[in-house]
Amino acid sequence: MIGETASAAAVCMVAAILATLLKQYCREQALFCVLGACAVVGLAAAAYLTPIAATLNELFQKTALPSAYLEILWKALGICYLTGIAGDLCQDCGESALAHMAELWGRFSLLLLALPLLQALLETVTEVMT
Repeated sequence: MIGETASAAAVCMVAAILATLLKQYCREQALFCVLGACAVVGLAAAAYLTPIAATLNELFQKTALPSAYLEILWKALGICYLTGIAGDLCQDCGESALAHMAELWGRFSLLLLALPLLQALLETVTEVMT
């Protein structure tokens, strides 16, 4: 795991240096260099999702919680990562207003996604109180 982390860090640092050098000549090529490095590191990081997903599935099977809760968890995680990456990319391109809108969209999406959980929680609390 340490070796993979060092490799990912090296790819990111080399891409950052190349992007800094390329910005002097062509900003678009610098952006593509960064996007390429992000894609490579992102795909490599996705390989870690399999053991994480397996462990979470095992933990949820040991509980009495509905499997829909695990789906909501994965969707929320996806929303967080997608909006974070989109916001960072917009910020790097100098579009801070777009970055804030991407993050706002993500927050509202999470709130909408959490409404069934909130409804179930309120129903449980209401049953316990009556």
